[in-house]
Amino acid sequence: MKKQSQSTPTEPVAAQEPEQLAPAAAVEEQAAQPEAATPSPEEALAVAQAQAAEYLDGWQRARAELANYRRRVEAQRAEMAMEANAGLLERLLPLLDDLLLALNNTPTAKGEPAGDGAWEEWRSGIALIAHKFASTLESVGVTPIQTEGQHFDPAVHEAVTLEEHAEVESGKIIAQLRQGYRLGDRVLRAAMVRVAR
Repeated sequence: MKKQSQSTPTEPVAAQEPEQLAPAAAVEEQAAQPEAATPSPEEALAVAQAQAAEYLDGWQRARAELANYRRRVEAQRAEMAMEANAGLLERLLPLLDDLLLALNNTPTAKGEPAGDGAWEEWRSGIALIAHKFASTLESVGVTPIQTEGQHFDPAVHEAVTLEEHAEVESGKIIAQLRQGYRLGDRVLRAAMVRVAR
């Protein structure tokens, strides 16, 4: 049987040499390269002007893009507002038609005598139009502000007068002079009221 010689592993010599030679090779490479010439002031100025022109061009493009974006957003916003208004106006136009029809059909316009309940029928027709109008407003989220029996709230009520009143406690609403309305939580118009002192 042959005896195997046991040798201790050693690092190859070639692996050590590049590490030792690396700094020397770097020095030789640097020496072999010609020195970079420093640019003259005219060349440095030309480079700086070219860079400044490039930055100016980029800034002008970005500014134009922002202006175009703002115009687009404003146009979209105006279009959305117009669409919303158009939807509401389409609901209100039939009410205007009804009012015009009622005005053209008063009892005196039809040649009927003032009595015989003709005006009462006409009045009930106008009341029906008012009810239709209130229903249309309610369908788009407009609701009347309650005043009857309520305490005065400056957020939703506008006090026209403060009056002494024997039957109504202080701070409560005596009467409503003009109806107020809300759109969701927003007050469109405060209710005009008389308040007890």
